Amino acid sequence: MNVAASIAPPIRLSQLPRHRASKVAAVDWEMLAAPEARRLRELGLDEGVGIELLHQAAFGRGPIACRIGRMTIALRRHVAGAIHVFP
Repeated sequence: MNVAASIAPPIRLSQLPRHRASKVAAVDWEMLAAPEARRLRELGLDEGVGIELLHQAAFGRGPIACRIGRMTIALRRHVAGAIHVFP
């Protein structure tokens, strides 16, 4: 069996099931405003970093809470949509 075929394709962080540890596959920096991109970089978000979705607001609106390393942060939904993860 092909190893590449067994790896699930990346999905958006906002689509990740809660409490499933994953790794950042890519960040679509062009979708983000400069201050948002700078903040994510300052927090250490980049390809290969471990991330976990902890909580989403009801009905798919509002911010989401996630864990990056040992930090718990809140992200706006459009920011989470720019982050692609391996499920």
